[in-house]
Amino acid sequence: ALVTGAGRGIGREIALGLARDGAQVALLGRNRRTLEDTAAACASAGASATAVLPADVTDRRAVASAVTAVTRELGPVDLAVANAGVREAGAASPWAADPDDWWQVIETNLRGVFHIDREVVPGMVARGSGRVLHVGSGMGQRPHPEWSAYAVSKAALSRLTDSLAAALAGTGVTVLEMSPGLVRTDMTETMWGPAEDQPWSPAARMVAAVRRFAAGDLDALHGRFVHAARDDLDGLLAAAGRIRDTDARTLRLRPYAADDPLA
Repeated sequence: ALVTGAGRGIGREIALGLARDGAQVALLGRNRRTLEDTAAACASAGASATAVLPADVTDRRAVASAVTAVTRELGPVDLAVANAGVREAGAASPWAADPDDWWQVIETNLRGVFHIDREVVPGMVARGSGRVLHVGSGMGQRPHPEWSAYAVSKAALSRLTDSLAAALAGTGVTVLEMSPGLVRTDMTETMWGPAEDQPWSPAARMVAAVRRFAAGDLDALHGRFVHAARDDLDGLLAAAGRIRDTDARTLRLRPYAADDPLA
């Protein structure tokens, strides 16, 4: 398994969860020291092998080199968890946001995921199997005027997810977008006011959902949005046919009436 943003926060917890299942875990991120700390923890947790891949997901060549290196060291990537993400330096209305800071969020949260997909998906398609997880956010599903770059990046990620899902039809490769909910991390603690006032979601819910995805349990939800903190996964799976038939759990315009010309 390849996990990006694995040096801390949710990425680290996901890597540890996969390690407990005995997976080989490749850890990609910008900080070698935190990645090495995660690798040591994964080894102690039961990972069959680990690899440390210092790279910035916005750097296409660095990502390509990292995937080449891990393929050589551990074998083909059969699970990719595109988790690396950032938010703006501070809350601001869209017209007051720093343009470079705003765009860097898009670069990391969207282009970074695209870079991972571009490097791992062709091999999966060639082998006829594989799973890709895009770590999304409920913030991509509704307006957030003070964190517009983050919200825009996650909305775009939803469209990347279902575009990739359509392209992967019939290949044996599955993609899913999954929100962890409001997990307490260094990033989220500074977004929403006093930490003690927030309805924090346990990281363990996300880790458990990722482990189920890795095992193939969620393949029926291919291309859809799953909320690890709020969803009953078994209930979603029971409704998978209806979700597909109604084109639910994906980014769409909602018609205002049956005769809406865009319905």
